[in-house]
Amino acid sequence: MSFTLHGLGVSGGIAIGHAHLVTATSLEVDHYQIPEEFIAREVKRFDKAVKQVRTELDALEAEIKVSHRGDASADMAAFVTVHRMILEDPSFTETPREVIARESCNAEWALKLQLDDLLAQFADVQDEYLRERRTDVRQVAERVVAALSGQGGVVPEKLRERIEDTILVAHDLSPADVILFKDHQVAAFVTDVGGSTSHTAILARSLGIPAIVALHTARELVREDEVIIVDGTQGVVIVEPDETVLTEYRLKQHQWKLERQKLSRIKTATAETLDGTVVELHANIELPTDLDAVKKSGATGIGLFRTEFLFMNRKDSPSEEEQFAAYRTVAEGMRGQPVVIRTLDIGADKTLDEEISSTAHSALGLRAIRYCLSEPQLFNTQLRAILRASRYGDVRILIPMLVSTAELRQTIAALDMAKAELKAEGKKFNENIQVGGMIEIPAAAIALPMFLKKLDFLSIGTNDLIQYTLAIDRTDDAVAHLYDPLHPAVLSLIASVIRQANAANVPVAVCGEMAGDLALTRLLLGFGLKHFSMHPANLLPVKQRVLMSNLPDIEPFATKILKADDAEKIHLLLAKLNA
Repeated sequence: MSFTLHGLGVSGGIAIGHAHLVTATSLEVDHYQIPEEFIAREVKRFDKAVKQVRTELDALEAEIKVSHRGDASADMAAFVTVHRMILEDPSFTETPREVIARESCNAEWALKLQLDDLLAQFADVQDEYLRERRTDVRQVAERVVAALSGQGGVVPEKLRERIEDTILVAHDLSPADVILFKDHQVAAFVTDVGGSTSHTAILARSLGIPAIVALHTARELVREDEVIIVDGTQGVVIVEPDETVLTEYRLKQHQWKLERQKLSRIKTATAETLDGTVVELHANIELPTDLDAVKKSGATGIGLFRTEFLFMNRKDSPSEEEQFAAYRTVAEGMRGQPVVIRTLDIGADKTLDEEISSTAHSALGLRAIRYCLSEPQLFNTQLRAILRASRYGDVRILIPMLVSTAELRQTIAALDMAKAELKAEGKKFNENIQVGGMIEIPAAAIALPMFLKKLDFLSIGTNDLIQYTLAIDRTDDAVAHLYDPLHPAVLSLIASVIRQANAANVPVAVCGEMAGDLALTRLLLGFGLKHFSMHPANLLPVKQRVLMSNLPDIEPFATKILKADDAEKIHLLLAKLNA
């Protein structure tokens, strides 16, 4: 019987193939007491399992090194690095040993108790990318549990023998799963959980294959070997389609492939509208290893380098030398093109310092620049590293979550102190490094003139701006459907920021999800935006839309949309704009 499932399409394209169900290791473990005389043996059993997982990660890393999948391999290597860091963290490997001795319990249960505690620490994290890293913690735990039970990560023989394209259907997929399956004609990923920044999504985009997440019941409803269609663009899975539907989607699949081939031809073309307006298209990255994807996309710069990755899953903060090496790698890799490095944007409550008490809602608490200013030594270390890297390329500094000129004054003072220290030490840097601010709090957008006078550039973080403007926690399933980038208040704030920045001749970019949303490209152009920054996978389709747009035709629609106060009318006007 044919049926359809709807989820979140995180990597575009169409795949037609046979379902292969991936069975994940369960964390529903038994709990039993260990006699005192056997506790030492149980601890050794746990240590042996951790050692086995370490060996498995070494093997995965070796597999990646012989891969020829370019940016996909770089992304995979990054996630294996994350898993290795988690495995080496004392809170993950040492604490369960203590629990075994204290509670006289089996190793599986001790690990489960510690995992529950670690996952709870992610509960209030608002940054989507960081929140998704709780999945990595869980997956490392699953690998250890599998090792404790005598299991290992291997590609099923049935999959090895399959001739047809295979579509993986799983509750979730770890980076290790993706690496193991990548050379076996995998056509698409389908998972019950995950988001746009989950590892499954990122790796699928890197591999250039369709992926749909957040389907909730796919693993339960789909059967092994059933023919399924995955439409990653629309977020639709069709199970056991009839011949008419199959024929239709085969045609769509062919057309999609032709379109992707055409897109590769515009990689080196200047992003210029039909009326001659040049638009800058930059890429967002999390890791130095993302450089391959950036170059493949044809981006003319990096508009957002999220530095949080360097600080994650560790007890200590990264040293100045470690940060400097990462920033320098990116600066040199971009060969003179701009590299905007955002200073640490994370709350103190969950990841960096468990001793600091947290507020009830971390999105409104001590995070981003607020946290950096409260930790001057940590901030000084990062600023010194960025400044030192600035001599190797066009490096710029971006300050997140600014809301007042007082914060900006303190930030500039901290930057001046870092500069003075480096001068005294004889270390070279760009003394005129540009400093920009993220406009992601409504107060900053409304009182924009006070920032226009003091900043070299602006970057609109639409994800948080929408969340704060609409008072909606986008991580809460109960209200996430109310998260609306087309809400009149949101559009009014964005258009106002762009208009005022352009009038003041201060460069302004959009670096949130809206920048990579093809349906919103023309609308943002109509608002006067000339600088987009997005995930590398979205860049060529957006460039194509820019090349096919004419500002004199677009601007009247943008004005009408700004004046509209009815959601249905806004969507109707937007559809006409994109026709």
